[in-house]
Amino acid sequence: MKPKLREIEVHPVRHADQQGVLLRDPLRLSDQAIFLPLSLAPLLELCDGSRDEAGLRASLAVRAGIQLGPAMLGRILAQLDEALLLDNERFAEAQAAALQDFRTATSRTMLLAGESYPGDAEGLGNLLDGYLAAVNEADQPQEGMEGDVRGLISPHIDYDRGGAIYAPVWSKAAPAVREADLAIIFGTDHLASNPTITLTHQRYATPWGVLPTANEVVDEVARAVGPEVVFRDELHHRSEHSIELAAVWLHYLLGDTECQLLPVLCGSFDRFVEGEQGPREDASLAALIGAVSEATGSQKTMVIAAGDLAHVGPAFGDKYAIDLVERARLRASDEELMASICAGDEEAFFQQVKQKQDRNRVCGLAPIYLALWLLGEAEGGVTGYAQCPADQEGNSFVSICGIVLS
Repeated sequence: MKPKLREIEVHPVRHADQQGVLLRDPLRLSDQAIFLPLSLAPLLELCDGSRDEAGLRASLAVRAGIQLGPAMLGRILAQLDEALLLDNERFAEAQAAALQDFRTATSRTMLLAGESYPGDAEGLGNLLDGYLAAVNEADQPQEGMEGDVRGLISPHIDYDRGGAIYAPVWSKAAPAVREADLAIIFGTDHLASNPTITLTHQRYATPWGVLPTANEVVDEVARAVGPEVVFRDELHHRSEHSIELAAVWLHYLLGDTECQLLPVLCGSFDRFVEGEQGPREDASLAALIGAVSEATGSQKTMVIAAGDLAHVGPAFGDKYAIDLVERARLRASDEELMASICAGDEEAFFQQVKQKQDRNRVCGLAPIYLALWLLGEAEGGVTGYAQCPADQEGNSFVSICGIVLS
């Protein structure tokens, strides 16, 4: 056997006074978490499918100076296998079974209900009512908000940190939301390292029931892009939170009004940031936009990008803390991005991120770009901006914004 590690979640942790890494399955096929001492972390890189157990032990000794006995290595590999962290037949079977369960379920199970927001309709309604009650319309800018709202940029951070930014943008868009026949939510796919587009026929559930999926549009896009492309990572919809947090606000504002949903998970644009090809030159993305435009041309459509902005500080791999000076620099950089979004200029937005090689880790790059591309000519106004703490020390931050687009 030549063990090959899947793409997994790796979190630095301290356990029993020992520094190490916590390994988890991002698809949540298993709820097991594996703690690996930091000294053994080089083993993870070596598990690339090219070495058997003897080769792993030899490479670990040569590269890291670590002598690991056969019994200890066997136990570690068995734990990784049990937690479905290895790319092997056992994982493939579990993945296929989970996908079958997902597709045949009544609806997509709410991932964050009872954790990031109340799982009951009354409790959640009271929470969102409170956020909206705190919105001061007099503080909302009017520039760029003269026309009918056709789209919006919403965060996908948790409500505890982002509620004050969610509320004004959804409040401003509420009348247009209630008139919409179709809502398209482009959400960040944190699990996809490539610029993939992932659809599903499954319906998204909220504490108020389920939002019907626009399956005719899903089928049109699948025909244009290829079902093997748009459904390849469909299981990501089960464990990804970005669309869910926007869908909750959408359903809350819709009330008893009917509106179909097109949920689109958007993979990373890193390949475009690092290479010569731009997003508009990608055949799959162009086919997606063309097919959605054609399929929705006669419907009143609301386009939503569920994406945060920067992720900076030690919590995200930076070697420095984000102090007041760095926060001011971050705000200036974010304001440049928001200006391009408000101008409806997805190319300028992308180039601003590319020029800095995405140093600030703008995880909303793909959904915001695609939303602007689909909207075409648009102009907007910022309804809110915040830098949310991302560690207990106050050294790391996630920046978020709300923007309405007409």
